[in-house]
Amino acid sequence: MAATDSISIFAEGTFEEQILELVNYLARALPEDGRPAYIQPFQESLATPEGQKILEEDEDRRRKVFTSVLAEVKGLGDGSEKEIEGFFNLLFSHFLALYPLDEPATRSQLATLLKTISASSDQTSARYRILSNLFNAIPRRSGLRLPVYRTLLTLASANDDLDALGLSQSEIEKWLSEWEVTPEEKSGFINLIVDAYKKSQKYVVSYQYQLAYIRSVPPTSPEAQTAAIDAIATALRLPNYFDFDSLFRLDAVVAAKDHELFSLLKIFLNDGLAQYKEWVAGHSDAFQKYDFNNVQLERKIRLVTLTTLAFQNIGRDVPYSAIASALQVEPSQVESWVIDVIRAGLVSGKLSQTAQTLHVTRASARAFEREQWELLEKRLQAWKSGLGSVLETVSASRKKSGVNAAAGASATDAANGATAAPIGVETPPVPAQAAVA
Repeated sequence: MAATDSISIFAEGTFEEQILELVNYLARALPEDGRPAYIQPFQESLATPEGQKILEEDEDRRRKVFTSVLAEVKGLGDGSEKEIEGFFNLLFSHFLALYPLDEPATRSQLATLLKTISASSDQTSARYRILSNLFNAIPRRSGLRLPVYRTLLTLASANDDLDALGLSQSEIEKWLSEWEVTPEEKSGFINLIVDAYKKSQKYVVSYQYQLAYIRSVPPTSPEAQTAAIDAIATALRLPNYFDFDSLFRLDAVVAAKDHELFSLLKIFLNDGLAQYKEWVAGHSDAFQKYDFNNVQLERKIRLVTLTTLAFQNIGRDVPYSAIASALQVEPSQVESWVIDVIRAGLVSGKLSQTAQTLHVTRASARAFEREQWELLEKRLQAWKSGLGSVLETVSASRKKSGVNAAAGASATDAANGATAAPIGVETPPVPAQAAVA
C-alpha cells in the first residue's frame, strides 16, 4: 500500500452530471420516499437562471455548489467497497480542482474530510484505498500530502496494520524533502512514526526513526534533549543492538553529556565489564527509572567487550584464558559466549577445543576513531608486506621454472643430435647377427 507519485483521477460527464451522481449516492442513506426532497435543492443550485453565466464558466458558483455537497459527507456512505472508492475519487477530483492548495480554507476543508473518513467504524480496507488515492492525487510537493498520510498512518496503527503501508525510511526522507511544510511539521510527522512503531512493539524500527527525529530538531532544544535520553535508553534496552557509535555522532546526544545515561553509553562504546559494574554500583535506581534489565545489560557489555578483544586480535589465536579473564567468567563458559557473539554478527572465527583458542577472522569495531584507524593501517601494512613476500616467491619460482625449462630443452637437443643421422648421409645397415640378437 506504499504511496506512489501523484496521479490524476479522471471522471466522465459534465459538472452537473457528476454533482448529481455524488448527491444520489449520498441520498442512499435516506428512506426512499425522502430522497427526492433531499436531491431537489442540489438540482436547483445546478440550474442556470437566465442572464447568468453557465456553470462551466462560473468557478465561484461551482465551488459553492460543491461545498454544499461536501458538507453532506458524514461517512463512507451506503455502497460496496468499489462504489465507496468511486464516490470518493470523484469527490477528490472536484476538491483538488476547485480549492487552491495553498489556501488555509482548503486545509480546513481537508481536515474535516479526513476526520469523516477516519471516524467511520467499518470498511477499513476501503478507507486505506480512499486515503491512498487522495495522497497520490495531491501534487508531490504540496503540504496537503502530510495530513493525508498522517491520517493513514494513524488508522493503520490503530488497526495494527503498519506493515500494510510498506513504509521505508528512505521514502519518508524523500517525501519530507519534497513537501512544502514547516520543520516543526516534519519532525512531528517523524515522531508520529516513532510512536506508531513503538505501539506495534517494533522497537528496532521505532528506534531508527527516533534517530531521524533527533536529527530533525535543534540539538539544544528541550525536545531534542528528551529524545536523546530516550534514544540512549532504547539503544541500551534493545537486546541485539550494538551500534552505539551512531548515537555519539548526534549533536543532541553530545549535548546531554552531563546526564547519567551518557556516562553509561560511553562505557558501552569504549569500556568493559569492570567499568559497567562500577557505574551500576553508583546508580542503583537507574534500572527501575529507565526500565533496564541488569542481566540483559551484563550480557551486552560482555559481548561488546569480547568484540573489542577479537578486534585487537584479528588473524590471531586468542586463548580461552584471556577471554575468560576479560568477561569475568569460568573457562568452561567461554565457548558459549563466543557462540553468542558470533550469532550476534559481531565476530567471526573458529574455536579449537584442543588448543583452547579462538582464531579470529573478523570482528566489528565498537567505534571507529583514531585508534581504530591506526590499527587498520598496521594491518594493511602487514598484508602489504605479506603480499610482497608472496609476489617475490612467485617471481623466483617462475625464474627457476624458466631456467629448468631452458636446460631441459638443451638436453633434448643434444640427445637428438647424438642419435639422428646428418641430412644427406646414409645410415649403415644393421648387421644381421646383431639384429637377431
